[in-house]
Amino acid sequence: MGLFLSTYVNKVDKKGRVSVPSSFRGVLGGQTELIVFRSLQANAIDACSVDYMDRLSEALDNPNMPDDMRDLIETTVFGGSVRLALDPEGRIVLPENFLAFAGITEGAAFVGRRHTFQIWDPEALSAHEAASRDRSRAQNISLSTILARTNSVLAAGSNGGGRNDRDRYPG
Repeated sequence: MGLFLSTYVNKVDKKGRVSVPSSFRGVLGGQTELIVFRSLQANAIDACSVDYMDRLSEALDNPNMPDDMRDLIETTVFGGSVRLALDPEGRIVLPENFLAFAGITEGAAFVGRRHTFQIWDPEALSAHEAASRDRSRAQNISLSTILARTNSVLAAGSNGGGRNDRDRYPG
């Protein structure tokens, strides 16, 4: 599976149509539809491939998945999702209630998030990105600290440390 990378801003027409960036369409691997739902964490629209949603569904079948988390995801994500067809020009029509939720009017910012992407109002994204950078600086987060943390978690797990990630990194 490819990665959704970078940020693109495209115009939204009066019918709610917007072009999905060509690099994002490439990650979809020829799929002619995608899944969108209101983000659980931001006033933005989350989007993913049908294949990714299938993987999420399989993860929810895990017997170790807490029932309350399964219910939350089934209700908010699966129950609130819409399948959107890509037209021959690579455009989608965003539902009016999704546009209103995200505050999107004339432009839509597409933000790659590895296996998914988000669609934001460009000004709201700018404010969110600035706040995220401030939090990263305040918490001294860098790529090297992320890799070091990941390596220590992996090492502890292979040594039978007996603790899970929630014990190490609450919240």
